Amino acid sequence: MMHSRLPHLLLLTLLLGVALRAQTATTPKLDTPQARVYVATLQPHVPSRSPNGHATNRVLVYLDDGVMTRQEGSATETVAFTRGDVRWRPASGAYVAENTGEQPVRILEIDVKGGPSGPPPVTAIDPTVVDPTRYRVEFENAAVRVLRVHFEPHAKGALHEHQLNRVVVYMNDQPGAKKDDVRMSGAATHTEQNDSDAPADRIAIELR
Repeated sequence: MMHSRLPHLLLLTLLLGVALRAQTATTPKLDTPQARVYVATLQPHVPSRSPNGHATNRVLVYLDDGVMTRQEGSATETVAFTRGDVRWRPASGAYVAENTGEQPVRILEIDVKGGPSGPPPVTAIDPTVVDPTRYRVEFENAAVRVLRVHFEPHAKGALHEHQLNRVVVYMNDQPGAKKDDVRMSGAATHTEQNDSDAPADRIAIELR
């Protein structure tokens, strides 16, 4: 009798191992007092269940093209995205997300810890003011301001000031950084220059 159950137990173990490997994988990137940053990789057609929801607000930066569904309660939404898209996702209750495409997709998630410390600081040499062609506001709210940064080859920007800590995502290889690098940068007054023969693109998430 014991031997007859053995193949079933082996099959169950094998299936459980496959299921565990197929779950959404997370790769930590940064963890600071203001934000936890990680990459979530969703495999095709594998529902990712979050029974406790997501307790923090977050910024999502899509690192691949794809499409997914997200079901929260009785509501289901379809989200199509391309590499470099950025979205704000408020804290939520239980939900199920599924990559409905045919390839794995990676999403850089920036969990915002706590609330804003007060009104955002103001500077006369904000990059979006003195150099609006290279620094553009993607969106902003009380918790974050997201900037899309683009430099043409050999371009030099204007002197500007950053007053907030920010998570910087490098969208392509460029001097001093590789595609998909993620770094935390602090307050600074400086100029920036792209010394390469190719455009340089970044996304900066300022934490208020």
